[in-house]
Amino acid sequence: MTSTLYYQQSPCPFGTLHIYADEHHLKAVLFEPWEKISSNTLQVKGNAVIEKTQQQLDEYFEGQRKEFDLPVDADGTKFQQTVWKTLCKIPFGKTWNYGQLAQAIGNKNASRAVGAANGKNPISIIIPCHRVIGANGTLTGYAGGLKIKEWLLKHEGVIE
Repeated sequence: MTSTLYYQQSPCPFGTLHIYADEHHLKAVLFEPWEKISSNTLQVKGNAVIEKTQQQLDEYFEGQRKEFDLPVDADGTKFQQTVWKTLCKIPFGKTWNYGQLAQAIGNKNASRAVGAANGKNPISIIIPCHRVIGANGTLTGYAGGLKIKEWLLKHEGVIE
């Protein structure tokens, strides 16, 4: 049985976010609409999870929130889940490189694999994959594009 997925567009300082949730969990915060969703399970209306997500994102963008407290449940492999959970340990206003992220999951040789898992994160901003940068300090790929990654890191005071 397929559960109902709720969807709402959310304005943000750099455009629109696309928020998806089931009855109990946040499933995705994306910069583009989710391609993989069957329209017969999608309700284009918010629910309590989306409302709480919207409120916390608004607080984040207004500079009033540094951590999110949301029930997340992103679909992914066990390895991806481990990487995404570890991303949440990167504090607001800090960055890690892929090597640090690999070390944090207990596999210092997994930089490329954590990079791939980072790139598949469906819950942008909330699971802060934007806080991962290249070993030489450069901004590297981001689903929303490097301009949005730069905006987020400036917003968090990481870069000027």
